[in-house]
Amino acid sequence: MKFHILTLFPEMFHGFLNESILKKAQGNGVIDVELHNIRDHSTNKHKKVDDTPYGGGAGMVFTPQPLFDCIETVKKLAPQAPVIYLSPRGMRLTQVRAEGLNKKFDQYILICGHYEGIDQRVIDALVDFELSIGDFVLSGGELAAMVFVDVMTRLAPGALGNDESHQEESFSKRLGRKKEYPHYTRPAEFRGMKVPEVLLGGNHAEIEKWRRGKLS
Repeated sequence: MKFHILTLFPEMFHGFLNESILKKAQGNGVIDVELHNIRDHSTNKHKKVDDTPYGGGAGMVFTPQPLFDCIETVKKLAPQAPVIYLSPRGMRLTQVRAEGLNKKFDQYILICGHYEGIDQRVIDALVDFELSIGDFVLSGGELAAMVFVDVMTRLAPGALGNDESHQEESFSKRLGRKKEYPHYTRPAEFRGMKVPEVLLGGNHAEIEKWRRGKLS
């Protein structure tokens, strides 16, 4: 699985990509992440990538030229990859949608927007779809891209210690798309709080019944 991330701030991803599951997945060849600095594609002598919006209004808008050139360059590297713009206007990224994308694609081109947004002509001409991680506004698309990469990586075979781990998590098909049941570990009693007796008995049928009853 490969991710091409188009961003003005590639350094934001360095810590994220060099810890925990993401680091291991890259080291094991499960995923590959390539960062592309959009500003490198600007033909402006000052590498400017934004301008005032037509029609007036506060803020600035991402100009089309750097994005067009950057996307078209990356598309040559991954012609079958969908171009995804991370935007609060987009479809909500859900576990079901992530699983559908995982079955259909093995490469993704992610656009991290900034300012008040990107010129609509980029979306009309080059973007396959827009994705949102929630009904709120971020300062840029980098955090949303990180969420997307993390969600998709967990679905890649070999990314987790046990490939069945993601199959029984919150919103998984196996749990009926519900939120996961509570978890407990040793000790059986801590500060007067006890682990439910059913989990200590070893009766797997009863444990499964209890867990199913705790789904929400």
